[in-house]
Amino acid sequence: MPTRTESDPHGFKRRGLMFVLSSPSGAGKSTIAGKLLAAEQDLKVSVSYTTRAMRPGEVDGKDYHFVDLERFREMVDEHEFLEWAHVFDHRYGTPKTDVFHMLGEGQDILFDIDWQGAQQLHQLAGGDVVRVFILPPSMPELRQRLERRATDSQAVIDARMARAANEVSHWDGYDYVLVNDDVEQCFEHVRTILAAERLKRSRQTGLIGLIRHLTKTV
Repeated sequence: MPTRTESDPHGFKRRGLMFVLSSPSGAGKSTIAGKLLAAEQDLKVSVSYTTRAMRPGEVDGKDYHFVDLERFREMVDEHEFLEWAHVFDHRYGTPKTDVFHMLGEGQDILFDIDWQGAQQLHQLAGGDVVRVFILPPSMPELRQRLERRATDSQAVIDARMARAANEVSHWDGYDYVLVNDDVEQCFEHVRTILAAERLKRSRQTGLIGLIRHLTKTV
């Protein structure tokens, strides 16, 4: 029997989607991603590979797959990544095999990646990808948010602001663009986008069987 869920109330078999959230550092992407994962039981996170060191509290295979630079380069050469990027002296990559298996099983996957990664995903699997870009209300507000964190030096904040300006310039490479001036409202908009994309006809592979049944009874 088909399984009925909140995102699939009729139990139709459907293909999963890759749900991309991008934003400049400090614009609220991580907060919204956390709220989305807590609210949507059918949404999972892709576990990326990274060359950076493991931080306290992180678990290898759960937060990231931690590898050295040599192994990461081997994986790039062997085309094992859907996308990868070089960010602040470290490399991050999304494993191709794991993701395609999850999509085929109808699993939706959340990606917290930058515009380069979003572009790579879209080039390789455009129909499976939904790209959402989150803007800060203003650049001064973004700087204030970074400063309130009190986790970075002024030099690092300056570097993040410079990177933010570049990231914002790529807003037109996304399917949806939201302004996060109210985190609850922005979260609800993101959740609405996810719900609508799940219901797209192109993803409802099990709909064909219903249509055939309906037309036979006419």
